[in-house]
Amino acid sequence: MGRNGEVTFDPGALTAAQRDGDACVLCHKKWPRPRIRVGRLPEGQGVFACEECAPAIRPVPRPRREQEEPDTNVGAPVGRPEPARTAVAT
Repeated sequence: MGRNGEVTFDPGALTAAQRDGDACVLCHKKWPRPRIRVGRLPEGQGVFACEECAPAIRPVPRPRREQEEPDTNVGAPVGRPEPARTAVAT
């Protein structure tokens, strides 16, 4: 992926129409002209897909996972040691 999260396409695998944005990068359809940017070429030019193909190409962001365990009423998480207890001599 590129710096901004876009997929980078190999221009050698695309036709001239696909590289110029005149054809869908997946199905080669030229009409209506593809409008949805789904990636880029190494030089920075945009790569486009038709409305039908774009969902198949665009990466779907993954949901963020919680870094800490959620608070519950069941006590300390398993694996966390109990605090040490000190015996007092009398």
